[in-house]
Amino acid sequence: MIQVYTGNGKGKTTAAIGLAIRSLGAGHKVYLMQFMKSLAYSEQGLLRTLPHMTLETTGKPFFIAEDGMMDEKTKEAFGDSVVIFPKGHPPADYVALLSEGLRRAIAAAATREYQLIILDEINVALAFGVLQKEQMEHFFEILPPETELVCTGRNAPQWLLDRADLITEMKEIRHYYERGIPARKGIEN
Repeated sequence: MIQVYTGNGKGKTTAAIGLAIRSLGAGHKVYLMQFMKSLAYSEQGLLRTLPHMTLETTGKPFFIAEDGMMDEKTKEAFGDSVVIFPKGHPPADYVALLSEGLRRAIAAAATREYQLIILDEINVALAFGVLQKEQMEHFFEILPPETELVCTGRNAPQWLLDRADLITEMKEIRHYYERGIPARKGIEN
């Protein structure tokens, strides 16, 4: 089965990690690849200690965004921690880095030892064109039918939604970021 957690609201990664914990509790093996994340998120330390849990990350310690996605105020707030690129032309080093991450996830799926595979923020990588549909098609060919797959991130492409067995859309109604409250350790990171 393929599950997709998407939308502009908070909680996609959190929901996937909750499912990972449930799966681990059932005695399953879980593989989690976090795309576009290399910073030390609070959950990573704990997840790495859990038996039967494999956690990998790939990305750089900055955000990427397509030109025109951010207003000047938002760009200022991010400062040097964001790289803006022309639509359809993501940074080549980022493409190589995330492609290698997907190759590692494909290799994990090919072992057939995981009952749950989570590709965290893969939807964003696909939406930005950092990863391509063809790369995911190869992943789907390798994925054992008994393995549950969860794809998270905003802007899931329609072809992925069409393939999904379950789609959950997280919808932002109100967010404290709008009041200038930054990410908090243990809550957002």
